[in-house]
Amino acid sequence: MLDRMYPFYSAIIALVIAQILKPLIVYVFHREWKPILLLASGGMPSSHSALVSALCLSVGLIEKFSSTMFAITLVFSLVILFDACNVRYYAGQNITLTKKLIDDLVELGNLKIDDPIYHKKMKEVLGHTYLEVLGGIIVGLATSYIYYLIFVGR
Repeated sequence: MLDRMYPFYSAIIALVIAQILKPLIVYVFHREWKPILLLASGGMPSSHSALVSALCLSVGLIEKFSSTMFAITLVFSLVILFDACNVRYYAGQNITLTKKLIDDLVELGNLKIDDPIYHKKMKEVLGHTYLEVLGGIIVGLATSYIYYLIFVGR
């Protein structure tokens, strides 16, 4: 049973490890403890990238890299990776720009700020840089392979 669920377990463990690493990395580089990052999207490493990379490698190891299941998982993973570092990243950049434009218009006195839409909280960090995605890929591949060596490949 454990062998059959290995792709699922390795993917979830990689996601959890990536999420745990986020506040630790911020602390190491900025000396700022932000436990809220345990639940945040965006940041280093990408947990989405870790999850799909672990899933893809584990499916390849179990089903073989020439299997249809691996091909499906690889295509799925590439879509997620592309989305993380392009679509979602630029959506976050758009939110940042829009917020800045609203602040500038308010400062110039050209914007009526009574509408609740201007007070809506929006998350600016949605996606990842290429480095954050690469970090997630490394976490995912390492997690999947170590799990395989310890529990599956005996």
